[in-house]
Amino acid sequence: MRSYHVTTLNEFIIKRQADFVYAKGELSRLLYSIGVAAKIVNKKVNKAGLVDILGEAGNVNIQGEDQKKLDVFADEQFIGALESCGEVCGIATEENNEIVTFDHDLSEGAKYIVCMDPLDGSSNIDVNVSVGTIFSIYRRVTPRGRNPELQDFLQKGSKQIAAGYVIYGSSTMMVYSTGKGVNGFTLDPSIGEFCLSHPDIKTPDFGTIYSINEGNYFDFPDGVKKFIKFCQVKDPTNSRPYTSRYIGSLVSDFHRNLLKGGIYLYPQTAKAPEGKLRLLYECNPIAFLAEQAGGKASNGKTRVLEIQPDSLHQRIPFYTGSKNLVEKVEELL
Repeated sequence: MRSYHVTTLNEFIIKRQADFVYAKGELSRLLYSIGVAAKIVNKKVNKAGLVDILGEAGNVNIQGEDQKKLDVFADEQFIGALESCGEVCGIATEENNEIVTFDHDLSEGAKYIVCMDPLDGSSNIDVNVSVGTIFSIYRRVTPRGRNPELQDFLQKGSKQIAAGYVIYGSSTMMVYSTGKGVNGFTLDPSIGEFCLSHPDIKTPDFGTIYSINEGNYFDFPDGVKKFIKFCQVKDPTNSRPYTSRYIGSLVSDFHRNLLKGGIYLYPQTAKAPEGKLRLLYECNPIAFLAEQAGGKASNGKTRVLEIQPDSLHQRIPFYTGSKNLVEKVEELL
């Protein structure tokens, strides 16, 4: 009988430590801590309908959105895990107005900061639609040994040293990159470990899926309207009409398109003239993954990873996925 070796997330992280010229195991421990917190959140997501974890928490986050109970739980779990790992000096999350700093002895001298959306797509949790966690890791720019400052978080996405997401769906997956390609790990509930299932993910250069909330069509910029019509017009020479698929959860839509080839679009609208997705917590980490997998990410005019953030909760229009589709949107815009 043939035996098969399963590579766990922890084993993979340790094997790839040599990829980081500055790291001496700190980043490995940080990534492992994110994986541990993701397992805890996954447990709650899976039994959300059976416990008092659904519904509103009674608070509104900085975005003006009602916080779901599971949002708050996920936020607390990831902050706790990153604080206790000792490799992070501060974190910025969608659920907190200001940065959260870790100033105890364990984090003294830590050189990493994390930006995170603890539970992306949480408005869908009540109806059993896939949700996710998005994270982004940077080296701090202020001197170590003191509390991080806002400038540590307002770095261009090109400065990320790692980024990824966890998708809580029919199976739970963690997908991440440290700038050396993209790898996916599926949680095996029988052993409680993330196991390498999608090594070296490459998104197709030519995608045929477009993901956008067409209910807002009349509020879209003219270029986006033209792109939708372009996708719908029949042209057998390049596989059109393209397929429309929209879940309404960034992680879920991006994950599908990453594997199958396609584009995710969230343009500005009359109600959200600056766009709606957050640059630091959502767009930068997803853009990092898209590029590492061979795709592109743009705000319609500029490479997302080259945008200089000016505030913690800055929003931008966002287009990401296969090169052919992102470049077509840029052309029409």
